[in-house]
Amino acid sequence: MNVFATALKSLALTLLLATSAFAADRVNINTADAAAIDQALLNVGPAKAEAIVAYRKAHGSFKSAEQLALVKGIGLKTVEKNRDRISLGSTAPARKPAAKSVAKR
Repeated sequence: MNVFATALKSLALTLLLATSAFAADRVNINTADAAAIDQALLNVGPAKAEAIVAYRKAHGSFKSAEQLALVKGIGLKTVEKNRDRISLGSTAPARKPAAKSVAKR
């Protein structure tokens, strides 16, 4: 019974560490620099990562992961391989809080 409990704890710890490693591989393609994109995405090296950043600067934020295929050197197969690694973050513009009106008496 003691061996079973130890094995179960080891398995739980392994799964916990593996899950956090997968979560760390996500990259926000709308804010990340080329080095972070290169590190997180499969089949995307430094040149393609720089092309992603350049495209983003020229055309604005990506609205979907599929838009990455518009970048020269990135195809839909690459997008599909990386779908779980791609984050778009918040692409909506931030709203300014409404000004409070002060009533005079």
